Amino acid sequence: MKNPWKKLNSKVVYKNPWITVKEDKVIQPDGKKGIYGVVYLSGGVGIIALTPKKEIYLVGEWRYAINKFVWSLPSGMVEKNEKFLETAKNELEEEAGVKAKKWKCLGTNYESTGVLNQKIKYYLATDLTEVGQKLEGTEKGMKVIKIPLKKAVELIKQNKILDGLAIIGIFKAIEYLKN
Repeated sequence: MKNPWKKLNSKVVYKNPWITVKEDKVIQPDGKKGIYGVVYLSGGVGIIALTPKKEIYLVGEWRYAINKFVWSLPSGMVEKNEKFLETAKNELEEEAGVKAKKWKCLGTNYESTGVLNQKIKYYLATDLTEVGQKLEGTEKGMKVIKIPLKKAVELIKQNKILDGLAIIGIFKAIEYLKN
């Protein structure tokens, strides 16, 4: 499909070390002038660390943006000059306190295509060794649990896992494991 949007110009309206917000002047698909805001983030990763007993590690923390404690997969943003898999390995060790010998990319997605450009890659990590968390300052107090993959699905159905990255990653893992 041909892009029906035309960008006239773009300006940064907010920037910090993690995000950039741009406002574009555009010609909309209906031909009218308008504006469009986009939040730019570096890539991200979600890790499904799977034990031989089909258990996964979840991490829980208070999320400032929604003012709630939520359970998620170990995850993180790709740092400048870092590769997705390198980030996944680092985040799994930092957040869950786990190292993996085997890694399989389960695919990618974009979480909120209407306003974000962030590409997320999901990794299945196996052959695990627990090594202890190495939390960063914003992660202090992060909890770790290991639960059966089937229980994670039940928690999603019960609205006890609310994080979109976790939901997508868990279902990607389930589909991969079916084959």
